[in-house]
Amino acid sequence: MAVDVVMPQLGESVVEGTITRWLVKEGGAIQKDQPLVTISTDKADTDVPSPTSGVVVKLAVAEGETVKVNTVIAVIDAAATASAPAAAAAPAAPAAPAASDAGGQTSPAVRSLAREHNVDLSTLRGTGENGRVTKQDVLDAASKKPAAPTAVAAPAPIAAPAPVAAPSRVESANAVIQAASAVSYGAPTKTFKVPAYVPQPGDEVVPFSRRRRIIAEHMVYSKHVSPHVMTIAEIDMHKVHKLREAKKNELKAQGVNLTYLAFIAAATARALRENPVMNARVLDDAFVKLKRINLGIAVETKDGLIVPVVRDADELTVRGIARAIDDVAAKARDGKTSPDDLAGATFSISNPGLKGNFVGAAIISQPNVGILRIGEMVKRPVVVEQDGQDMIAIHPVMFAALSYDHRIVDGVAANSFLFRVTELLEKAEFDV
Repeated sequence: MAVDVVMPQLGESVVEGTITRWLVKEGGAIQKDQPLVTISTDKADTDVPSPTSGVVVKLAVAEGETVKVNTVIAVIDAAATASAPAAAAAPAAPAAPAASDAGGQTSPAVRSLAREHNVDLSTLRGTGENGRVTKQDVLDAASKKPAAPTAVAAPAPIAAPAPVAAPSRVESANAVIQAASAVSYGAPTKTFKVPAYVPQPGDEVVPFSRRRRIIAEHMVYSKHVSPHVMTIAEIDMHKVHKLREAKKNELKAQGVNLTYLAFIAAATARALRENPVMNARVLDDAFVKLKRINLGIAVETKDGLIVPVVRDADELTVRGIARAIDDVAAKARDGKTSPDDLAGATFSISNPGLKGNFVGAAIISQPNVGILRIGEMVKRPVVVEQDGQDMIAIHPVMFAALSYDHRIVDGVAANSFLFRVTELLEKAEFDV
C-alpha cells in the first residue's frame, strides 16, 4: 500500500517549507516515527518523522527545493520490505532531476538558478547525494565568479549602461530587498538606483541564509505597513536590583537564572493587561485586542535573530517568567526550537544583552503593534528624595524605547503603557 508523505504545516502561520536534507534513500527501509527528512521554514529547522513503516519508493522533491504545505514530497510502500524490488523499479517523480554535463544530477530549479547566475553546470562537482548538484553548489560558484573585466575607454551612454558581472548571492538578495522596498513605498524606481557592486580585493561576500533573507523581507514589510513612532523612558532599577540580589541565590539553587529581563517581562505583561490596545493586531478595516498575552523574547543565535514566545506571561510570577525565558532561549541557541515555539507572540521585547548600548529603537515584529527595546543598565547619579530632602545617589539606570504602530496606537496610549512599565519597575512590587 503506497502512502503519500506530504509537506506538513509546521506552525500555524507556515505555508511552505524547504527540503534541507533527506535522511533516507530510495529503496531503503524506514520505521514509523523514524526521522525521514529535515525541513526548513521561516520559523525553524525540523526533523519530520515517517508516518508509517515500509520502504521509501520515491523522494519526490530534491534537496534545496521549496514546496507548499500538503505537497507530496515522498512515497512509502507500507507493505514492502527493504529487499523488495519495487523500490528499485519505482517510477521517477514528475520533477525528477536530470543528469548534468558533469555526470551529476540537477533539478529544474537548480538548472534555472544556474542560468540566472550564468554558471556552467558542467564545471561543478555536486556535493549532494550521488553527486547531485545542489542550489548551494550553484550559489557558491556564482559568489566566486571573478568580476567581468572593466573597459573604461569611454563613459557608457546613460541609455545603454555597460554590462556588469553576474550578481553574487548577496547582490541578488539586496536587489530583491531594494526592489521590494521601492515597490512597497511607492518610490520612483527609475529615478534612483543603487550603484552596482564592484568587487574589490579583500571584500568578503556573505551569502544570505534563508532565515536572514526572511528577516530582511519582514523588516522591510514592517516598516512599510506600520507607521513607526518611538517613545523613551528612563527607568531607575535600584529597587529591582535590591530584590534580585535578595532572591537570585535562592532561585539559582532551584536551577532558575533570575535575570533583570525577567522583571522587565513581568512589568511588561502587567502593563499590557492594563493597556490592552498595546496587545493587539490590525485587521483590514478593524483591529482586535487580544486576550492572551504572549511575549516574544528576541534571542540571538548563530543563524540570526529569532523570537521564541513565553505564553500567558501575565499569569506567571517573575520566577515563572525567568524559567520560561531560560527554556526558550536554550532551545533557540541549541537549534531545537520548533515552529510553534516561535508562533503567537502578541508583543515583543528586545534585549541587547551585556554588550548593549545607551538606547535604540527596534522594528515592530508583525503582526504586533509594539516592541519594547531595552538599553544597557549602568550606574549613574540620580536625584532621590529622603526625609523630604533631595539627595544625589548612585543607582542602576536604563532606558527603554517603545516602538508602536501609529495606525491604532496614539501617543497617549503608548505613553501610558510605558509610564506603567516604568512605575512597576521602580516600585519593584513583584511576586518572586
